Amino acid sequence: MKKTIIILLAFAFTLSYAQERTPEELAKMSQNPLANMMSFPFQNNTVFGVGDFERTTNVLNIQPVLPFFNGHLITRTIIPLASKPFGESETLSGIGDINFSAFYAPAPKNGITWGVGPIVVIPTGNEVSSKKWSLGPSLLILKMTKKWVYGFLINNIWSVAGDKNAGDVNAMLFQYFINYNFAGGWYISSAPIITANWEDPAGKQWVIPFGGGGGKIIRIGKVPLNLQAQVFYDVISNGKGKMSLRLQAQLMLPK
Repeated sequence: MKKTIIILLAFAFTLSYAQERTPEELAKMSQNPLANMMSFPFQNNTVFGVGDFERTTNVLNIQPVLPFFNGHLITRTIIPLASKPFGESETLSGIGDINFSAFYAPAPKNGITWGVGPIVVIPTGNEVSSKKWSLGPSLLILKMTKKWVYGFLINNIWSVAGDKNAGDVNAMLFQYFINYNFAGGWYISSAPIITANWEDPAGKQWVIPFGGGGGKIIRIGKVPLNLQAQVFYDVISNGKGKMSLRLQAQLMLPK
């Protein structure tokens, strides 16, 4: 009982502190993947025109972000709930492979923040799984000014264990992000995810989208919520889709 009361008091303190943050401050924190705060993004990605039958694939990423050691260690776990077309009419659905990243992030200097650490892919999926354990390095660098938050994230993973009958994994992800903030917690953003599958044949390795959108900080009671929408078009595609829609709701618990 005593432990429960302590947890409730700590939670109440967090919410009261969040109330003191301005919408502009909260918007910039939401755009900083290395911000010293707990957050729970729910990001839904829909890709249209996939494959020979131009079907639709959908992935809901549940992405809890947890800081430790006063924000010098940031962990991000991505749990994908995927629905992918198979053939002309069938659909494969289930939990995809879990991605876990941990960043060591020193204190920002001259408005520049960086973090480095490992990324691990755990083959928890079924029909939508790579069936391989994979790992690699990840690097994130960002710059924050009065109105702008911009930077990039890059990682590459290689399979190291798993189903011997499954294909090897050697894949890169590069995401740049550019955000411009207005008064009242409004902002515009561009954060496409560029991927390269090095196991694919030459000419079919890259997916390079271009686009953007915007968002706004609102509150549910005292709890800040970041709502965002972005649209992308693949200027280069390996046949996995041409246009995509990203919708995100991010629950924020700043310290």
